[in-house]
Amino acid sequence: MGDTCTRGCRFCSVKTNRAPAALDPNEPENTAEAISRWGLGYVVLTTVDRDDLPDGGAYHLSSTVEKIKQKSPKTLVECLSGDFRGNLEMAKVLASSPLDVFAHNMETVEDLTPHIRDRRATYRQSLAVLRTAKETNPKLVTKTSLMLGFGESDEQVLQTLRDLRENKVDVVTFGQYMRPTKRHMKVVEYVRPEKFDHWKDVALDMGFLYCASGPLVRSSYKAGEAFIENVIKKRKRNVGVPRTVEIGDEAFSSKELTK
Repeated sequence: MGDTCTRGCRFCSVKTNRAPAALDPNEPENTAEAISRWGLGYVVLTTVDRDDLPDGGAYHLSSTVEKIKQKSPKTLVECLSGDFRGNLEMAKVLASSPLDVFAHNMETVEDLTPHIRDRRATYRQSLAVLRTAKETNPKLVTKTSLMLGFGESDEQVLQTLRDLRENKVDVVTFGQYMRPTKRHMKVVEYVRPEKFDHWKDVALDMGFLYCASGPLVRSSYKAGEAFIENVIKKRKRNVGVPRTVEIGDEAFSSKELTK
């Protein structure tokens, strides 16, 4: 939906403007055509926030997913969505598309959200979007990402994980906040690898399907996608969730390891 966001979060260096360029009506078709030609098995669609649009871009995203599935029925699609300014009806529009993974990033803990994210993005609003997606389409895998290093406490992170599980979120990732420019928030702490390992263990013990956690992990992370892809395929065959084995920073299903 363009390269210009209507939000101004203090951690993000994406261009911002209250009135970005109009949507390209050919983008859904062109995106689907490109993915079809590339023969991709798993695709992540990321997007800026478009608060200037009445629907926040929900129908544009939904159309893109539908066209991808028409041209590439076997391609699994993840969409990293905005919060549609809390309009849960628009979250339902996207969740009702033939999407496989509905992702929306919480970014940080509740107490720090007003200082880090744009004022239009609230912690509870983001939780409601993730919850609504799951309620609308229980077959969806729901996913979110948190950055560490803003000065959050262990108790705040733990409470965030509790809130996510209460709202039926399936996958969480942890990464280190990196200051993009001197105009953005300073890094309060460079979190040690052992702490990232700790949060991964905690998340899995709490029942998350998958957790990628490390300084260089981002919300769209290849090991996570590989695992999620196997979860979805297994679900479609109604044979349960695949067992996983960790090798370094990668996660592999038992099926992959036998190839």
